[in-house]
Amino acid sequence: MQNLNNKFEIVNMQPNNTTSVLLVRGGECVVFDPWGRAADWIKLLDERGLKLVGIYATHGHPDHISAAPDLAKHYNIDWHMSHLDMGLIEWGNGLLEYFGLPIINGDFKRPADIAAGNQEIIPGVKACTIHVPGHTPGGMAIWFPDDGVMLVGDTLFQDSYGRTDLPGGSADDLFKSIHKIYEMNLPDDTIVIHGHGMHTTIGWLKQNNRFFR
Repeated sequence: MQNLNNKFEIVNMQPNNTTSVLLVRGGECVVFDPWGRAADWIKLLDERGLKLVGIYATHGHPDHISAAPDLAKHYNIDWHMSHLDMGLIEWGNGLLEYFGLPIINGDFKRPADIAAGNQEIIPGVKACTIHVPGHTPGGMAIWFPDDGVMLVGDTLFQDSYGRTDLPGGSADDLFKSIHKIYEMNLPDDTIVIHGHGMHTTIGWLKQNNRFFR
């Protein structure tokens, strides 16, 4: 677990694969891209004395939602994902089996849709959700303007970009989405959290990722 500032923490749950993010404010928290087992998340939150009030997925691939349905059911809360990625849930069970994780059964708790636009993710924390298709049809980036943090899922990595050869992928859409983020002209010190690998900044990406343009 790595603290980025007084609100955001990077969490790498076992089996180590995906970058999940924990947003903490007071005694409440929100989880983004909850990889791993729900039981491990419940243990972590109980040990920290945190109340989970929301779950968000940047996209519908299994390595970004594996714990989401069971966490939502356990805490009786919503989890959020673009409706455009609903068809990826059952498709992704093969990857969960590969990692030795429980599959998402047909009776799982369905996600609430994420719409692009401004919203309050947790009381006192504002975010802007941005539709960034390409890696998946419903990919979303989540920008926190007051905190200087952006979650980009698998749209963009440190020195590369997300795959487009999986169901629903589109290279044309992906490069348009990357350009959309670039054209936002965010401050260079904006922290960018990628779905895999180390986090970077907007300034770092401008200097080191030739696809960020």
